[in-house]
Amino acid sequence: MCKWNKYGDTRIDPCMRALIKNLNTEFGDGLHTVACCCGHGKYPLSILVKDKYGNVWDMASNELLPRKRRFYQRDKQGYYFIPEVVYGEAKS
Repeated sequence: MCKWNKYGDTRIDPCMRALIKNLNTEFGDGLHTVACCCGHGKYPLSILVKDKYGNVWDMASNELLPRKRRFYQRDKQGYYFIPEVVYGEAKS
């Protein structure tokens, strides 16, 4: 589990930076990374990408997300999660 990057030069979790950089390089213009989170040992890893048609989906779970923004919700401890990826109610 990485350190929770609440305040940093970037909002990308430190453990995810190399992965996201490589994904962005590999996919180029085909997909755009919208958001990501390692899950911090509490929730599943998520990498949200937008395709050329405007669809947003999580690469880790292959879940298509119905929203165009505000993908994450925050639990009582301040951890962010995506309800569709957690499969039901959040573990808060």
